[in-house]
Amino acid sequence: MSTAEWFDILGLFLLLAGFVIGLGAVTVVDIHGFLGRTSSYWTEATTRTHKVTKPMIWAGIILAVVGGFIFYRTQSLAGIPLAQALIALMLIANGYFLSFRVSPFMLQREKEGRAGELLPAAWQKKIAVSLIVSDLGWWGGLFLLVVYLVAC
Repeated sequence: MSTAEWFDILGLFLLLAGFVIGLGAVTVVDIHGFLGRTSSYWTEATTRTHKVTKPMIWAGIILAVVGGFIFYRTQSLAGIPLAQALIALMLIANGYFLSFRVSPFMLQREKEGRAGELLPAAWQKKIAVSLIVSDLGWWGGLFLLVVYLVAC
């Protein structure tokens, strides 16, 4: 195998590893969050779970971005590579909101002994929008990779 082929393999591996780790963690915390909308048990479980899933999601994003840079290194920034780059930016912005707004809010409530209380409606709406953005981004990015691999 040539060096270029090894770079392709490495890039695709890192891209897929990013999806496995990131999308897996997103799925876990999203299910917890969905159940926590009306349940104090699941609200508290979500607070605890996000401590594990948050770093996994960031690791997934980093791996996917690095893998994408390597895998698409010979492609122009157009079509699917451009769409995936825009999705990555959207996921980073969404992750910033979740990590630096939602997470501190939940951790503060935990520190105050209120981790089991349902979140206020305004926070639930913001988190629901974030969940949709996250799911569409991760699943959409994975779908585009499949399209790229099959059609290109």
